[in-house]
Amino acid sequence: MAHDCSFLEDLDLADDQLSFADGRRESHAADWGTEQNEGGGVLPDAVVWPENTADVSAVLAAANDRGVPVTPYAAGTGLEGNAVPAHGGISLDCTRMDDVVDYRPDDFQIDVGPGIIGSDVDEYVAGDGLFFPPLPSSGDISTIGGMIATDASGMQTVRYGEIADWVLGLEAVLADGTVVQTGSRAIKTSSGYNLTDLVVGSEGTLAVVTEATLELAGRPEQIRGGRAIFETLDDAAEAVFDAVRTDVGVARIELVDGLSATMANDYLGSDLPDAPMVFLEFHANHGVEEEIELCRAIFEDHDVVRFEMSDDDEGMDELWEARRELAFAVASYDPDLESLHPGDVTVPISSYPETVHEAKRLADEYDLLVPCFGHAGDGNLHYSVLVDPDDPDQVERGEELYRRLVELAIEMGGTATGEHGIGQGKQAYLEPEHGAGAVEAMRTIKRALDPNDTLNPGKVFPETADGDRVRGPD
Repeated sequence: MAHDCSFLEDLDLADDQLSFADGRRESHAADWGTEQNEGGGVLPDAVVWPENTADVSAVLAAANDRGVPVTPYAAGTGLEGNAVPAHGGISLDCTRMDDVVDYRPDDFQIDVGPGIIGSDVDEYVAGDGLFFPPLPSSGDISTIGGMIATDASGMQTVRYGEIADWVLGLEAVLADGTVVQTGSRAIKTSSGYNLTDLVVGSEGTLAVVTEATLELAGRPEQIRGGRAIFETLDDAAEAVFDAVRTDVGVARIELVDGLSATMANDYLGSDLPDAPMVFLEFHANHGVEEEIELCRAIFEDHDVVRFEMSDDDEGMDELWEARRELAFAVASYDPDLESLHPGDVTVPISSYPETVHEAKRLADEYDLLVPCFGHAGDGNLHYSVLVDPDDPDQVERGEELYRRLVELAIEMGGTATGEHGIGQGKQAYLEPEHGAGAVEAMRTIKRALDPNDTLNPGKVFPETADGDRVRGPD
């Protein structure tokens, strides 16, 4: 439904901070994931670009009073429709809030606005030998606010953890415009409820982050990268499990199947072998060669064909570019095929080989292309089910394949989404994963903090998929 957003003109916003123009609204109707599937976008009624916390507070207070939905928007790189304004209303684009507010290198901390690009944080602190370890693969195009919203993670999670592990505190605005501070600059606290972790991963449904205090780490003295090539994907997955179980000092350990390698070659003009591979990166302050040799020995127990380490930064950059670009490579592979959903199941590491095997078995059973790759060291498998959208039989088979793999991950004690969030795409799996009681507890929190369902309605909760908003009892 359309919402009257003319009240925005009465707020203290500059002319370039507000737009009702069709072009601006269309650019905020979808994120990257929904753009890949036609018809997934929804036009907001207005777009606002706040430049500070006061702007965010004023917009939310006014919208909440009038029952107008507000959907936070960042770089639009999400994959589950998290930033789609499902019920119209206001798209709140926070990309202009991209300042470094404060930097305390002696404390290994930095305060930033939500609109800053992740890799810009790394560049800002690099001169002091620091970095922000949990950046996702899309860290050079996605914002810190977006990463916090989905509790993103990336290729270095196996060693450094996810975004939540590196957020010390937040400034955030609740649905009614109330500004709250969470967390502490201290490295630990047991004071009060952990509101920081409540907001992290809430996909903009509980609050809008306006500033984040991030913890940093020292850059390791020794960094070496390379790849291992295997005869079979099963061998590669088992080798990953064995390496992680043995606690080899890897910072990145990524699985790439032969089909994904072919797609990367077509997209980038690279010359990756058409075979299952594991990409590796070792971080250490001393003894990195010993870790490499331990990993080599483990992989040899799993019939590794080649174990190759790069001797220079250029070789490592080429290696990781192929991995970073895989999502785009898959999307561009065949113009007649479309990815149904972006799969990112995560399972306990002991179940990872079985999950990978089942993904390829299902691909054969349903006679569909299913490229598989992912952050293998933390049990995260990315996969795409490619179908011809004009072939109803293929679409039906693809949906069933996708569902069976997600259900398998949950049965194994894993999750439907390791890093993309529930958004609009995985709502059906929320209750099977967490149980009815836990989901109702989530609804209770949502209703308490946002009784009018102002913030990002249509996300996370299954009933909102059909257009209902998560309102409190009458």
